[in-house]
Amino acid sequence: MNPVIDSTKLERTKVWGESDPAVRWQGAFARYGGQGSTASSTIVYEIEPGGRLGWHSDATEETQYIIAGSGKLYLEDGSTYSVGPGSVFVLPTPMRHDLENTGSDTLRAVAFFAAAMFTQTFDQVMMPLKTHVLGTPNREGQVAY
Repeated sequence: MNPVIDSTKLERTKVWGESDPAVRWQGAFARYGGQGSTASSTIVYEIEPGGRLGWHSDATEETQYIIAGSGKLYLEDGSTYSVGPGSVFVLPTPMRHDLENTGSDTLRAVAFFAAAMFTQTFDQVMMPLKTHVLGTPNREGQVAY
């Protein structure tokens, strides 16, 4: 298997919050357990201006790298951080967080998870899958994006 992926060619899945129109983004799994990795997962995603990920927690530690755009990272303790191209941040498990695109350009990022299989639990129902829990496609019997 070729270890190099052109992430610009990965088909994105659109995800949105059932009860909050600001929760809207799209993403794709670049690698996860059994699909090019054995101990980690990588996602590429975009948030359009005015959109956000939605409050959630991850079942494993997450590191994010912002490629383009600008935004605000919100943490469960009430703290807020500005992020932009080159920003790197680590979110230990199970820290609840949200990321909002506050700029006029698409926010593009890569998220690295410290597990080959993981879940994300959102505060609201996420569409089109109609579930609070999203995660890697290798979770047997589970819904992925």
